[in-house]
Amino acid sequence: MRHAFTYDDVALVPQFNNIPSRTEPALESWLTKQIKMSIPILAANMDTVISEELAEILIAQGSIPIFHRFTPFEEQKKWVQKFKGKTFISCGIQKLEETRELLDLGALGACIDVAHGHSDRMFRHIQELKRTHPDHQIIAGNVCTAMAYHDLVNAGADAVKVGVGPGAACTTRMVTGFGIPQFTAVQDCARIADKLRVPLIADGGIRTSRDVVLALAAGASTVMVGKLFSQTKESAAPKRPSDKVPSGYEAKFRGQASADFQTEFYGGLKAKTVAEGIDFWGPVTGDANSLIASLLGGIRSGMTYGGARNIKELQRKAEFVQVTASYIYESKPRPD
Repeated sequence: MRHAFTYDDVALVPQFNNIPSRTEPALESWLTKQIKMSIPILAANMDTVISEELAEILIAQGSIPIFHRFTPFEEQKKWVQKFKGKTFISCGIQKLEETRELLDLGALGACIDVAHGHSDRMFRHIQELKRTHPDHQIIAGNVCTAMAYHDLVNAGADAVKVGVGPGAACTTRMVTGFGIPQFTAVQDCARIADKLRVPLIADGGIRTSRDVVLALAAGASTVMVGKLFSQTKESAAPKRPSDKVPSGYEAKFRGQASADFQTEFYGGLKAKTVAEGIDFWGPVTGDANSLIASLLGGIRSGMTYGGARNIKELQRKAEFVQVTASYIYESKPRPD
């Protein structure tokens, strides 16, 4: 049995720095084999996260929105036509012809979104989409092992989403007992990604820019963020007034496998299944531009501590140490 680590279990060792300004590091990174983004941040393709308003902000900031797959098909068509050549659509491993139609309408590619993406059905779906649309990029996930990453790439994936169970609204690990701590999952997959040169997306477990820096340093090309974006003013999350939070509003965030989600979309839990996610209300924290600015500022600062002018250099120089829970306590402000 080997040890595996979450983001809280590790820290980066500062490196020699010859970068004169924190504004100097370049943040561009590959989303897929053929598509580069100006920033390494993605908003999660979840129904309480991505909206048209948020999509516009992401595009302006240099990211690429990925719309979620549970929107009515006609509305998805409108999204693709509005953001032609600037967005991905999401799909499951069904409704192949609908996915092809959305690609034909101008989507950059498709994100095949399956809770346990290491399966023969996933392989076949990737291959079928690549057979008819070889020039469109395919993101596939989710997985959490190097073998699964390797198999999805062999099937034709142009990027792989890594993360099983680390999301703020996910209970998969507690329900099933399966899942790899996110830092180790990213690092394991990144060792193969470095050889195969197919980008990986670290999906889940992001609470602050610290986690983003650790994910990128561990080998992720981009990082997918759910809860933090759901709590912005522009997210698709339902909002309600609240006198308990400074902003005066709360936002609802939920997992795609939550009972709340499945009741709305499927009329209840499917036979012989249990929910693998929850829903909850959290404070609206501000606007999406401010969130992105905060995350990017933290990444740039982190890169100077890593002596890195770009993400590849950060990864090449990264030196990790294992830490205890006391490290997290020591690292936080203690005004009392």
